[in-house]
Amino acid sequence: MEHQLGRPIASRKPFDPTYDPIRAPNPGEGKDYAPTYWIGTAGKPPSDDGPVTCDMDVDVAIVGSGYTGLSCAIHLAREHGIKATVLEANGVAWGCSTRNGGQAQISAGRLKRSQWIERWGVDIAKKLHVEISEAFDLFRDLIRSPEIDCDAQDGGHLYIAHRDKVMPALESESRLLNEVFGYRSRIVGREEVHRDFVRDEEAKGAMYEPDGMGIHAAKLAFGYLNLARKLGARVHTASPVLSCDWKNGAYHLSTPGGTVRARAVCIATAGYTSPDLHSLTRHRLMPILSNSIVTRPLNEEERSELNFKTRIPLTDTRTLRHYYRIMPDGRVQIGSRSAITGRDAVNPKHLGRLLEGLYRKFPVLKGITIDYSWWGWVDVSHDMMPRIFRPDPKQPLFYAMGYGGNGVMYSAQAGRRMAQMVAGQGGALDLPIFTSPLPSHGLLTPFRRLGQWGMYRWYYLKDEIL
Repeated sequence: MEHQLGRPIASRKPFDPTYDPIRAPNPGEGKDYAPTYWIGTAGKPPSDDGPVTCDMDVDVAIVGSGYTGLSCAIHLAREHGIKATVLEANGVAWGCSTRNGGQAQISAGRLKRSQWIERWGVDIAKKLHVEISEAFDLFRDLIRSPEIDCDAQDGGHLYIAHRDKVMPALESESRLLNEVFGYRSRIVGREEVHRDFVRDEEAKGAMYEPDGMGIHAAKLAFGYLNLARKLGARVHTASPVLSCDWKNGAYHLSTPGGTVRARAVCIATAGYTSPDLHSLTRHRLMPILSNSIVTRPLNEEERSELNFKTRIPLTDTRTLRHYYRIMPDGRVQIGSRSAITGRDAVNPKHLGRLLEGLYRKFPVLKGITIDYSWWGWVDVSHDMMPRIFRPDPKQPLFYAMGYGGNGVMYSAQAGRRMAQMVAGQGGALDLPIFTSPLPSHGLLTPFRRLGQWGMYRWYYLKDEIL
């Protein structure tokens, strides 16, 4: 099996495959990227502003240079005339933004529309749907910028039933989307899935959503970087924030190269948020590992056998879902959840389970060469929904996190919303994701991973056996 490690950079420190955000004091300093398909095929990253080398005073410091942090910098400059300074521990978009599946869906967090209604009622659910729809429009508009060329493949999203028993729930959700939210989803039968989309042998049917897009994850991040810097933002890499303290009317962010004093701070570190970064973000997320692989390019016989007529994102209905699609260069990508701890991430059994998932869907690919294999940390909130929030009205500190694996699209809007809050224009943002903090796990915090271990086994029983 071939593992391509992306572009080797002599000045960078080696990538640590066992990094664990619950245990590590910070994500490191100047480490190389994970060996993802995205880094391996994006070409040379654009220029950044290098490490912090002296003390400096700035208006707004953004911690984290992924999609959310860069979008915040873009919108601070574009809509509010504020030129932010972005601080990144390693390379630009080193975490979630270059380790995801490259799928933009019309969602944020892990809950379905029916679950929104159960939690908040119909009126708030409708407003939240409007917010998510506006977010997709923003995302589409943003990637039209000349600085961003991310191999966008628009056309919808197919939510594939992996067993007959889940079809009634899919049909119910589709009716709800149409009748309550006015969203034109539709149910697709197994025959139509195989004829018009892909010959996924597990598929018993599917729900088609007209909004969905495949993108090249690293090219998207690097495009955001180009646009942010063009608008006047500064992006300092290899500059981990070692402490963040409020003193004398400013935040003092300590980095290895100097202290950055900022009048406001935005935290956009997602699944790579260290417990010691700040007390207001400590243990507010559950970082969960997700594995991903990319095959060699398919040959003509394989492409014909799989009948891949679509390039849109595909996900299945497992609780620990698979996300997959065919790439523009003819490779198949598939991902799903992985190990529980960073130490166990390198265990080959997790790769084996992902391969089993690939083979169940596409038996013709059994034994195919895997050219890329990697994993990364997903930022799952305790209640499965993101937050864009100012957790203490006395402190000008904001965060945008908790996407639960659905942040490729919504992170653009989340960055924009956080920029509005920083600029003092967030008063009209009255949805629960803007008006409440990321929930704490409370007394259960030390036992989260034990609970995760038990839930994974329950999910397997529910999805595959019961």
